Amino acid sequence: MTAEHIPPRAESWPAPTTALLPDDDPFYRPNEDYAQHAPGTVLRWRPIELAAFGLIPLRVTAWQLLYRTSDLNGKPDAGVTTVIAPAGGTAPGTPLLSFQCAIDAVSSRGFPSYGLQRGSRAIGTFAHVELLCFADALTRGWAISIPDHEGMLGAWGAPREPGYRALDGARAALAFAPLGLEPTAQVGLWGYSGGGLATSWAAETAPTYAPELDIIGAVLGSPVGDLVATFHRLNGGLHAGLPTLVVAALRRVYPAFDAVLGAHVNEAGLAVLDRAATSSTGATVLRLARYNVERHISIPLAELLALEEMAAVFADAELGTSAPAVPMLVVQAVHDQIIASADIDALVERYRAHGAHVTYLRDRLSEHLTLLALSTPLSLNWLADRFAGAPVTPSETRTVWSVLGLPAGRRGLAELAHAALRVLFARPMPGSATRPARSAESGTDRRAA
Repeated sequence: MTAEHIPPRAESWPAPTTALLPDDDPFYRPNEDYAQHAPGTVLRWRPIELAAFGLIPLRVTAWQLLYRTSDLNGKPDAGVTTVIAPAGGTAPGTPLLSFQCAIDAVSSRGFPSYGLQRGSRAIGTFAHVELLCFADALTRGWAISIPDHEGMLGAWGAPREPGYRALDGARAALAFAPLGLEPTAQVGLWGYSGGGLATSWAAETAPTYAPELDIIGAVLGSPVGDLVATFHRLNGGLHAGLPTLVVAALRRVYPAFDAVLGAHVNEAGLAVLDRAATSSTGATVLRLARYNVERHISIPLAELLALEEMAAVFADAELGTSAPAVPMLVVQAVHDQIIASADIDALVERYRAHGAHVTYLRDRLSEHLTLLALSTPLSLNWLADRFAGAPVTPSETRTVWSVLGLPAGRRGLAELAHAALRVLFARPMPGSATRPARSAESGTDRRAA
């Protein structure tokens, strides 16, 4: 390690007495010399009390880590991840799950490091629902890292950066002695919707950005396969607020993109973007239901998105231009009302064309919101098999009526419900640090994994 990358003695901060928004919390602001340290270096840490919906205490041991990372252009930045010790503590062989939340917002109120804190007021964010899903990983004896993968700018939709932040969050977790993981511990990646998008970037950038991490696989739940197609499809519909949030985020990190908006969006339209940047996901979606951006632009939407400056941004943000080096499980609802299955079909084909290993499950009966919970048991069982070293089957695409029709889905749903109920009733999470990963003979439908 070079002299300029000698790790600092990480600052120990006391647990917060009040849940402050990241914008107002000095913990999130690194010291001036942070950039000299290597990506993934822990700069600062503090214990944290987590709670479901900000109210129900989660009976776990958790910390927040401030660490050195990189922005979408590869320049030094700082990031925060929430790390949780598994039920029963860690033991030799304990793996790490990096779970990328569906932040899907620009405001720091949507960041999981805030929303998962006891006393937070994060109404309209998705982290609370996701907590009920990833809690099952704790009962399996896994440690969890939950990065704020959008950074302090809330750069939802930006390329590469979510991957860098997730990977550096994993590096930080492995190096954080109180968590007790081995430096060479296995790492699994998982995320759904906006979290699936971030997980895609983590899987794509890992071979060059963090080749030393022992990543065993990635689960991509309904990632955004085509931003432009999504903008066209959702504009004017019930979920028109989602692409509005992405535009509000991208204008923060692409000056040319922002300049085009300034030239073609009127004052009322810019006010819509400004308000979206300060609102939660849920509030924005409700407020902008049926919103048509063409009310506020000087040229048709298709022409606006096709402008050279805009096209360059969307080309930069396209997934599937390189092959992840690890096997992937992709799950998608055929009749998803937000992310078109055709876009994910195309993304999977791009990955395979580059040589990636992809098991692709398409669910006919689910829609976007329900598939997260219904696919959680299958996703965790698939990762458990990767942790256990079980072989993967050749890449394949399967369309099923429901993932609940698969053996692992039916059995695992009861386990998921049990973990979720323990969260909701503030009960200790069961589990043991010595609980083995699932074996290859544990009953998972091999064709689904």
